[in-house]
Amino acid sequence: MSTDVFVIDEAVNWQDLGAGVRRKILGHNDAMMMVRVEFETGAIGPQHRHPHVQCAVVEKGSFDVTIEGVTRRLGTGDGYMVPSNALHGVVALEPGVLLDIFTPPREDFLA
Repeated sequence: MSTDVFVIDEAVNWQDLGAGVRRKILGHNDAMMMVRVEFETGAIGPQHRHPHVQCAVVEKGSFDVTIEGVTRRLGTGDGYMVPSNALHGVVALEPGVLLDIFTPPREDFLA
């Protein structure tokens, strides 16, 4: 399953994840997935692991990002890369948005 090669942001619905976090899947194919995640101030992306390689860019706001026990404060335009199975999570220090890319796609997000 895959999506169109062009994505119109307003045509994609948000999925409310609760606790001040929501996401929209902007596109995916057999190799990768692009997801926008919006956080309210203080919202947490809990520490977790997955086999997917993930990279992200801070589109807006600032976050404390922790990867394998190392925390960095990142702001608009900054990014990070998460190796497969690395423990990672984020805390939004203000309203913010992350653009996540996963390879392979997160099938659990599509269920």
